[in-house]
Amino acid sequence: MTDPWILAVDLGTGGLKTGAVSLRGEVLAHAIGHLHTSYLPDGGALQEPAEWWSRIVDGVHSVIESKAVVPGDLVAVGLTGQWGSTVPVDAEGHPVGDCLLWSDTRGGRFSAKAMGGPIALFGYSPGNILRFVQLTGGAPSPNGADPLGHELYLRNCEPQLYAKTRTLLEPLDYLGLKLTGRVAATPASMILSWLTDNRPGSRPAYVPELVRRSGRDPARLPQLLPTGSVLGEVKHGVGEELGIPSVPVVCGVPDLHTAFLGSGAVAPYEAHITISTTSWIACEVPFKRTDVIHQMATVPGLRPGAYLVANNHETAGLCLKWFKDSVTGSGSYDEVCADAARAPVGSGGVMFTPWLKGERSPVEDRTLRGAFLNVSLTSGREDLSRAVLEGVAFNARWLLDAVEGFVRRPLPSLRILGGGAQSDLWCQVHADILGRRLERVAEPTYANLRGAGLFAAISIGRLSLDDARDVVRVTDSFEPQPEARAVYEPMYEEFKHFYDRLHSSYARLNRQAAR
Repeated sequence: MTDPWILAVDLGTGGLKTGAVSLRGEVLAHAIGHLHTSYLPDGGALQEPAEWWSRIVDGVHSVIESKAVVPGDLVAVGLTGQWGSTVPVDAEGHPVGDCLLWSDTRGGRFSAKAMGGPIALFGYSPGNILRFVQLTGGAPSPNGADPLGHELYLRNCEPQLYAKTRTLLEPLDYLGLKLTGRVAATPASMILSWLTDNRPGSRPAYVPELVRRSGRDPARLPQLLPTGSVLGEVKHGVGEELGIPSVPVVCGVPDLHTAFLGSGAVAPYEAHITISTTSWIACEVPFKRTDVIHQMATVPGLRPGAYLVANNHETAGLCLKWFKDSVTGSGSYDEVCADAARAPVGSGGVMFTPWLKGERSPVEDRTLRGAFLNVSLTSGREDLSRAVLEGVAFNARWLLDAVEGFVRRPLPSLRILGGGAQSDLWCQVHADILGRRLERVAEPTYANLRGAGLFAAISIGRLSLDDARDVVRVTDSFEPQPEARAVYEPMYEEFKHFYDRLHSSYARLNRQAAR
């Protein structure tokens, strides 16, 4: 006799994971399909929704062919992944163009005009920043890297495509549409549009004033359902294509929420750090708060009256991928990490700034760029490899300082998850630089798949949120090493100065990117 299971889909930027998750939180089978992103010279970042679906079909077939689960025991579908991206779809629900990713900044000049004014603070007019923060906790970015910038870009620069667009959907809501035929979203999936009242007790609805202030077209916004709603059941034809029965599909939620569940650290102020394509540090808190200076806010969580701390580093694991592919030409991440392990703590004084796509938190600056500093004739490949790992961790320390100030208390330990957490070395480097105990969850690469499965199970009443604490296993822990801390502390002081010393140079060199 086999167990009930959830089909979980995690649509990341670099790849799409498909998995079978048991009601005990076990990832019974999984498949990974890599995704291609087109980065354009003008700040564009695009993916093809058709490729997402192809990877899902292949992934579901692979999971079923593994014989780890029986299709008839499937009880629901859960969706998670990237957010702040935009898929334009027509009245029949078909994409009329590529997905504009969360890093697509081409609408920046239009967003700056919509959000700013004759008098502006951090790019916002006083009226805009006051009302958006008061009602939502955040605001659309004046730099264009979010759904507001995407819509304004399409409206102004691709009017023919925009005219064909009936609805602008987040990727997870597009996948929900593909599975069920229903066009809908939730306050969770629409967070980075900043159009819903996120104060405690508010109903899931767009705020007309905010829609007007942003310049969004209300007719192109999807219907809103409460977070955790069942969107519908898998359509018959889709079920045949995937080889699964018609079961409930739960509305998708961002990877922030499923990482929270997949970490098992679900009590207030229990933190996790994710090292994926991007990186963040989050925990549940009992308050709504915004820090405009450090680009940090709380967003509605998964418990009534609770919020999750939201922030983001634009490039974390992506730095390692760039280094592997563009600098070393190594065949695998293991080779790069093996090189890094041969270098001394501190990489012989070489430092790396991991700002390959600008930065979002704890500073929003799209003109920042990556750099190796203090390289000499004695610096070798091993030093550069380790410097990349350390640079991402120094950036995480910079963020941790801001997060602890934001929540107004120290976070003595963190769960670590994401693809980067597979590396013992990278986990230890993070522990040493953060100065915190890190606990690695089982199969950290698939923590979001686990979280998506758990969220779906919670939404259909098969589990409670608190059950996540009991079903998520910690397999390893990493304690800060005093001798490494002695090397890293002065280097971190230098790292904090890099932004102050370099950002004006980057702004001059990358003026076009800032427009």
